[in-house]
Amino acid sequence: MEITWLGHASFQIVDSHETLIFDPWIHGNPKFPEKFRIERCDTIFISHGHFDHIHDAVALAKEFNPKIVAIYETCHWLESQSIKTCSPMNKGGSQKVGAVTVTMVHAVHSCGITDVDGSIIYGGEAAGYVVRFADGRAIYFAGDTNVFSDMALIAELYKPDLAILPIGDLFTMSPREAAVACRLLNVPTVIPMHFGTFPALTGRPDQLQALAPKTKVWELTPGKTVHW
Repeated sequence: MEITWLGHASFQIVDSHETLIFDPWIHGNPKFPEKFRIERCDTIFISHGHFDHIHDAVALAKEFNPKIVAIYETCHWLESQSIKTCSPMNKGGSQKVGAVTVTMVHAVHSCGITDVDGSIIYGGEAAGYVVRFADGRAIYFAGDTNVFSDMALIAELYKPDLAILPIGDLFTMSPREAAVACRLLNVPTVIPMHFGTFPALTGRPDQLQALAPKTKVWELTPGKTVHW
């Protein structure tokens, strides 16, 4: 399985079957890797409607015609933008999308969508995803969130093998809260995200590693593909 961080909270995950894109933000993303090109997209997962997570979903949908997984209200907005491949769901629900099974889980964050006229409209609630692959492994993509005690239920119910957690602070949890998330999730490996994009996002992976010594903190470089 190939994992490529595309900067901020955007990821591309490729297994032997499909290419999955999480929270696509390409244009205007200062950390999007220069010259990187998305060549294929089978499914897009959107954690919530803020611009830095949904910005390029419509463009990718029109180019590749992928399934788009999001909470119901966000899918409703996407359909108003002439996207016809949405696969809406809500928290606690699971569905098969291509070769993976996805469960939507809770997140502690807001979810307003900036409409084409600049107004902010209701986008449902922010969410995370547990994606289980054909080989049985599972990834927890937290989206934007603070730590919450029910992360222990995610560990109990879904037993993720890898978690992708925000650590930047200000708009999400900082390394301090993320370290508690590592403990609650009881996950062996964590990929940090949503840090360093702007000066205000001050959390750093080395800070998380110091606070969560029992967890492997796997710091990625935007555009550099790793194998898992």
